[in-house]
Amino acid sequence: MRDHGSAFAQRGETLLDVSALRADTPGCDSVIHFNNAGCGLIPRPALRAMHDHLDLEAGIGGYEASAARAEEVHDFYAAVADLLGCGPHNVAFAGSATHAYSKALSAIAFEPGDVILTTRNDFISNQIAFLSLRRRHGVEVVHAPDLPGGAGVDVEAMAALMRARRPRLVAATHVPTNSGLVQPVAEIGRHCRELDLLYMVDACQSAGQLPLDVTEIGCDLLTATCRKFLRGPRGSGFLYVSDRVLRAGYEPLFIDMYGARWVEPGAYRPVETAARFEEWEFPYATLLGCAAAVRYALQVGLDPISHRTPALGDRLRDLLAAVPGVRVLDRGPRPAALVTFAVSGWEAEPFKRALDAHRINSALSLREFAQYDFADKDVVWALRLSPHYYNTEEEVDQVAAVVADLVTHPPSRR
Repeated sequence: MRDHGSAFAQRGETLLDVSALRADTPGCDSVIHFNNAGCGLIPRPALRAMHDHLDLEAGIGGYEASAARAEEVHDFYAAVADLLGCGPHNVAFAGSATHAYSKALSAIAFEPGDVILTTRNDFISNQIAFLSLRRRHGVEVVHAPDLPGGAGVDVEAMAALMRARRPRLVAATHVPTNSGLVQPVAEIGRHCRELDLLYMVDACQSAGQLPLDVTEIGCDLLTATCRKFLRGPRGSGFLYVSDRVLRAGYEPLFIDMYGARWVEPGAYRPVETAARFEEWEFPYATLLGCAAAVRYALQVGLDPISHRTPALGDRLRDLLAAVPGVRVLDRGPRPAALVTFAVSGWEAEPFKRALDAHRINSALSLREFAQYDFADKDVVWALRLSPHYYNTEEEVDQVAAVVADLVTHPPSRR
């Protein structure tokens, strides 16, 4: 990576050279990108890594290119390990966070009557997977209650359910996709460790936005994508697998020649590392782009990122809360940079298209994404805006002003 001078945090300082970081982000010239919770804008080092590898594949062949870049390929695992505070052997590459989550779930030998204990704010795809397991294997899905006012899961109530129900799996999403809520995953993890329960965390929206330490969280499994706040390419994610899970012999339902060795005609042996959750075929250019994106985030610094990014979200949330006709929906004491709000006088798609016309990237959250949460909030849709550290305060103010104008002048009055 080239020398960015003061663009990166030095000796623990929290100020960043946003101009230098934006110069490293080509998309900043085209749009106000407030959809980092969907896909972050890819930085130049990650773009270069992907382009260079595709050129190499075209020049010498795909197998030969991956062999030539073996050291860089290995650095993906080392970089994610540095991000999570684990060893490279605990990391598996995946095609997405959902791919990683499904692989992990498939390694658990669920039986009829087993309990999955989760929260009311778990990610939609995880919830659907749990319901599928209920249909296929007769598991029971139990949701721990929230604290009053919807400020996240009631950890003590969840711990009581752990003791009473002895769940086969405890699962929580660190930051749900439909709001800025930050769940107390480390508190949940402490209870799981005390009771020796299997614990899986979805860190899809927190990886690259908030510091992650799997030892502090106390999870056995953790999944995330690279395309969101880590700013990597689409079609990529990773799975963390703890040493105790590896030692216990957990393996995915469908394991292939990369994750296992065919040791005799009637037997195979899983590899000893988290690679047992991987498959032979890799999008190596994507993986190298992810490695560069993770290294970029680490060089910027998760401490300054975790201060600046939520602070931009807070600024936007405060400005929107002052707009008549806007209802900010995020709850919890220290929300992340996912800002969700409902507006009066508009339908979902037209409102998003109106923001698109101002070159403001956003995303819609629909009732089907958050059946419990949106029912509690009495909304059928919300708009989600998610700034990141390379966005500016001026962009925040501009976006809030555009929203205010749109809400003040809905379609019926235009």
